[in-house]
Order: sequence, then structure tokens, then C-alpha cells
Amino acid sequence: MRDDGTRQEGTAETGTVSRETIVAGDSPANTSESRVAAQAMPVDDPAPAGPGWQSPGWQSPGWQSPGRESPGRESPGRESPGRESPADGSAPDATAPAFAEVYSGDFQPVDIGSLTVPTDESDDPPLAMEARRAVQVLNPSGNVAMPRPSRPRIMGVANQKGGVGKTTTAVNLAVALALHGNRVVVIDLDPQGNASTGLNVPHHAGVPDVYDCLVDTVALADVAQPVEGIPNLTCVPATIDLAGAEIELVSVVARESRLARAIAAYEEDYDYIFIDCPPSLGLLTVNALVAAKEVLIPIQCEYYALEGLNQLLNNINMVRAHLNTELEISTILLTMYDRRTRLADAVEQDVRNHFGDKVLKAVVPRNVRVSEAPSYGQSVMTYDPGSRGATSYFEAALELAERGAMLGEQR
Repeated sequence: MRDDGTRQEGTAETGTVSRETIVAGDSPANTSESRVAAQAMPVDDPAPAGPGWQSPGWQSPGWQSPGRESPGRESPGRESPGRESPADGSAPDATAPAFAEVYSGDFQPVDIGSLTVPTDESDDPPLAMEARRAVQVLNPSGNVAMPRPSRPRIMGVANQKGGVGKTTTAVNLAVALALHGNRVVVIDLDPQGNASTGLNVPHHAGVPDVYDCLVDTVALADVAQPVEGIPNLTCVPATIDLAGAEIELVSVVARESRLARAIAAYEEDYDYIFIDCPPSLGLLTVNALVAAKEVLIPIQCEYYALEGLNQLLNNINMVRAHLNTELEISTILLTMYDRRTRLADAVEQDVRNHFGDKVLKAVVPRNVRVSEAPSYGQSVMTYDPGSRGATSYFEAALELAERGAMLGEQR
């Protein structure tokens, strides 16, 4: 600006542009003259960076950068409770609704010091819930916590499909019932002797076993062994000698009823006898079906388990028609249930639709503790009583006992 008030225009020769030209926006864009002019332009004292400072060119009336307070104003986010600070910095309106009035629904101010920990069982820590389940399964008091049947129940645990949980089911149901006051006998009729292993009963060669009862007519009481640590539980072991029993019994008269005669001569008091059948439909399984009054069928929640079920039902019907008219399918237990798969749900629905109330409500899931227990010579009920597997078998045993008590009342 000249002294006479006239406006000086920038020229290429001088390479200068007045400050007024830059502010007014008259400078040419993206030219070398403008860059040179910007370098030659005098710079006034910059505004100090600090509270309340705003950059020129970004300023709008009444606007304030969040988090940077200016003297005399409240920054958003640091307002007094119950009032909103106006954007222009004026005094808050006395008629503005309070915070509690705006949020007048279920919100109530809570005093932190008055909070108490809920005592509901569902809010207990997992360790406490597992300990509670363990006490319930083990029944340390020894009281009769499960009802006894009005008459002895002889149940054959059968399914010619291998690996569906027959031995595991027989062992764990027997232990659960025995821990809660029932007198139980487990007859291991499988030459592999897995039920004997699960109950920690010696079954090596030379030990009196069920083979002696079938072939040599030895009394069942002479070969039965009490299970260590489990009161009211007795096991009749099986050795490898049982593998040749089917061949040796071929020429024996009434070979299919040898086990039934041995059980009939058993003089000890009992509430349940579980017969662990081999995974076949041979003579040993026929002996079990003739001796039993009821059949318990464990069904794995997979397709192959359903495929062989029809053949098992045909054999049971044949035994009922010709050898044991009292035989009936009373219980079906779903095992190895994997809730992550749709196949398990489909198998469960098919089984329940076909067999109805014979299927127990309790379902045994896949659980590693169930598989680990036999390696320690224990059932899962004593190996890890707080596990899901032990809880599921406990529920199945309780349901089995309650059904037995109801059947006795009906008869």
C-alpha cells in the first residue's frame, strides 16, 4: 500500500505481492509468482498456541475445539451434572431439563458403596459349581439318595455296534447307583474285560471269572469280587478264557440259559444287576438277553449306530418270542453327544421319535474325563466327579432309579 492509498500490484520483475492481495484471495493460484510472494511476505507476530487459540481460516463464530478450554468457558465433556453448556458459551438455561429427567426410564443413580454380591448359585464361580456337583455325585454321607426298586432289576447293556459306550455306561451307572445306596452287581460278559478294568478288579489269567460259571457251573457268589472304595458294588470279572466259551458251549444242553441259572442261584441281596455284553450277537449276548428282564441300549449319536440298531431289535424280538417272554427294551441312553454337530441333533430326534419315553432325558456328551478314567482303574464318577461326564451319568442313574421306583408302584 502506497502512502497515497493506492493499491500496488505485484509484478514479475519485482517478484513481490502485497499482504492485502493474499488476504483478499486475489493472488494467482499455483503460480511461481505466488510462491515467491509468500516467501517475501512479511510475517506478523503469530498468535501464541495455547488455550483458546484458533487458526486463521478455520474459525467459525462460536466454535471451540473440543478439549481446549478458554478462560471463562466450560469445555464439552466437563460440564456440571444435570446441565448442558450452550455451544456459544452463555450461561446455562435454568429451564433446561436435568440429566435424570431426560433419562427418566429404568435408569437410577447407584451408590457404589451399596452394591452387594448376588448369592444366586448361577453366579457362583466355576470352581464352586464344580465342587457342588462333585459332592452331589459322591454322596459322602452314604445315605440312600436314589430310590431302590421294589424288585431286583436285571438289565443287559447290549448293542452289537462296538464303541458306543456299553462298558462305560454299565460301569458308571453301577457306581452312581451304588454311591447313593443301591446294591449293584456288574457281570462282565465281554472277553476283553473292560468293565473289570474300569472297576479296578483283577481279571488276569487264573482269576475265577464268569467263564467258570458258564462252563463249569461254579456259583456266581464264588467268583464275585467287591469293588474297592465303592460300597454296595460287586463285580464278576471276565478273563481271556471267556473268548472260547462260545465254542465250548455249542454242545452243552440249554447253552443259552447258563447265565440265567447262575443268577437265579445267586443268594446275595441286590437291587440291580448290569450285564455288560460283548459287541456281537453271539451266544454270550444271547445268554445275557435270556438272563435279563430289561435291555438298556446305549446309542452313539452317529449314523452307524442307528444302522445296526434294527438288527439288534430283531434279535431281541426273537429271544422274547422263543426264550424269554419277560424281556423288554426299557431304557435307551444317548451317548457321545456332540452339540456342535447337526448330525447329533438329527440322531437324537430320530431316536426320541421312534422310542418315545424309553429314551432317558439325560444325554451323555463327549467328555475327555470319561475316556481318561479307565486308565486309572476308576469310573468317571470317582475320577472327576465334578466333570460334565460324571454329572450326565449321575442324572441318567437318578432317572433310571426313579423310573424303577415308579414301575414298582404301578405293578
